[in-house]
Amino acid sequence: MTHRLPLLAVLLAGCTAAPQAQAPPAPEAGWAAAMTEAVMARRPLVRERWDYETGTVLRGVEELYAETGDERYVDYIKSNIDAYVQPDGSIETYRIEDYNLDNIKAGSALFLLDATTDDPRYRTAADLLKRQLDEQPTTSEGGYWHKQRYPFQMWMDGLYMAEPFAVDYALEYLEGEAREEALDHAALQFLLAARYLRDPATGLYYHGWDEAKEQIWADPQTGRSQEFWGRAMGWYAMALVDVLEDFPETHPDRGALLDLLQDYAEAVANVQDPVSGVWWQVLDKSNWEGNYLESSASAMFTYALLKGVRLGLLDRDRYLPRAERAYHGLIREFIRPGDDGMISLTRVVSVGGLGGDNDRDGSFEYYLSEPVVADDPKGTAPFILASLEMERLGLLPQ
Repeated sequence: MTHRLPLLAVLLAGCTAAPQAQAPPAPEAGWAAAMTEAVMARRPLVRERWDYETGTVLRGVEELYAETGDERYVDYIKSNIDAYVQPDGSIETYRIEDYNLDNIKAGSALFLLDATTDDPRYRTAADLLKRQLDEQPTTSEGGYWHKQRYPFQMWMDGLYMAEPFAVDYALEYLEGEAREEALDHAALQFLLAARYLRDPATGLYYHGWDEAKEQIWADPQTGRSQEFWGRAMGWYAMALVDVLEDFPETHPDRGALLDLLQDYAEAVANVQDPVSGVWWQVLDKSNWEGNYLESSASAMFTYALLKGVRLGLLDRDRYLPRAERAYHGLIREFIRPGDDGMISLTRVVSVGGLGGDNDRDGSFEYYLSEPVVADDPKGTAPFILASLEMERLGLLPQ
């Protein structure tokens, strides 16, 4: 079978730099700060609606604030959250009845604002998002549907959208049995994803699973989609390391989550491109015509491996050389000077989904058909996080 797509047109779409340009020299302030400044200048408001892209960017900015103490970063977070959270704690453009896991992620920024201000609306908004999770439709075993309009479907993306928020909420605001139940349910989401989305032969994870086995993209026997899409696995990797950072040592499922991360890291390492050090849009088909090296998944994997090493969750000797090589691959392959004089992250696939219409059929051809752009939040935010992990490990100037 041949797979022919207009690859050059796809790769150049939305890029702010010519493909033959070289990566700029390391910024004096560091890569994390330089990318954050570029994001803040280009996107004073990350998005025109409350959604996960805002939450992903604000996560990177919050981590940089934790390292630097620069109040401009808190101001940026607050201005983005205040564009939506109303005086009564309601959230503009958010509808709980959509039961959309993508809408939980921005709530992770609420904990910082609740802790650093006397304004009760941030806690009220967090309570609203927790109510969504309490009411979220689930599979027969308790796995969250990705959205109300995607019945019986678990997607890898949903783990990052919901579980870091759910764990932080439990640890910040709940006690006793309520806390334990919330942590149990968060762990269950990862364990169910491993049961139904993991390929036992490779350890890689498929993008989605349909319990009803009715969707156009679902295998009629297993209910799984058919390809290993990079960013879907990247979301899951970031969710695992972020949750494990604070997940109680005494929780009975912590060991199982740690096993998942270690198994996952090995599977990701096995499909790392040996030449560039980064990863492909469809992870296991590097030699298929039309496939390309993609920056958002590469940054997510790099972040997860680096953080896993730093926290002692992953073997340092095994994974640090791979993660460090991946990070330098990010710079070589994807960082370019932007037309505005700031650094730019290229080759971010703009979107990837399943169903909704017949062209999102989960095929290799589908994943290669979506536009590729520059400076998309889904790539810039994990690049900031990966850069901070390099700095925390003493591998980059701070």
